[in-house]
Amino acid sequence: MEVILRPSTEAASELTAKLIIDAVGDKPDIVLGLATGRTMESVYEKLVHAYDAGELDLSQCTTFNLDEYIGLAADNPQGYRMYMNTLLFNKTNINLDNTHLPDGMASNLKTESERYEAKIESAGGIDLQLLGIGRSGHIGFNEPLSSLSSRTREKALTQATIEQNSPLFDNPEDMPRRALTMGIGTILDAKRVLTLVTGTEKAEILAKAVEGPITAMVAASALQLHRSTAIIVDELAASELEHKDYYRWIFDNEPEWEPYR
Repeated sequence: MEVILRPSTEAASELTAKLIIDAVGDKPDIVLGLATGRTMESVYEKLVHAYDAGELDLSQCTTFNLDEYIGLAADNPQGYRMYMNTLLFNKTNINLDNTHLPDGMASNLKTESERYEAKIESAGGIDLQLLGIGRSGHIGFNEPLSSLSSRTREKALTQATIEQNSPLFDNPEDMPRRALTMGIGTILDAKRVLTLVTGTEKAEILAKAVEGPITAMVAASALQLHRSTAIIVDELAASELEHKDYYRWIFDNEPEWEPYR
């Protein structure tokens, strides 16, 4: 695990987008794992800007989103399919047939979960997984006490997640209480993981995830086990980290970060 500190939210989002752009450039038929939420909006805006500038070609890419609410159809404006279409897919040249999300309207959620896992496997696995971290430490919708080896499945959402996400709904009471989500084990199978964390409200949970013990109570702490993961944070989110000077040294001195300095 590498923790990369950037001086602002904008700089953290810019670096995250640049790493995705470069990954696509290196492997045009890359399989991307994508995330949703307010933290990701700036990243997708920058990807669209790069596409408009002729710096990004998604035509050969395949994508798999982390999760979807149970009970929301693909055309529901509050669902993650519409989120992705609006912020990224419909603004670039990606083939919509190659963009995948769990089906929150599936009649058999266990079968749908198994189908999604099989679809990822048939695509060759995820090359680069983009993540955020929720206030309870969740990645995807893997809430506290999720198994660190879990696969795609149905999950009940915690009150903390509901309070965090319900303001995004026109009527907060309409937010579903359950979701389909990739499991922690599914996420850890990705060849590379890129996690963006910004804002003061994420400082406490980030410190637990990065510098605390690996525990099912903080799903994001499982990222410590991943062989190739970078967590990109702004100074606000990093405020409770103990080893900030070392993380800054990594970015300033490690050769792999030289093109981004």
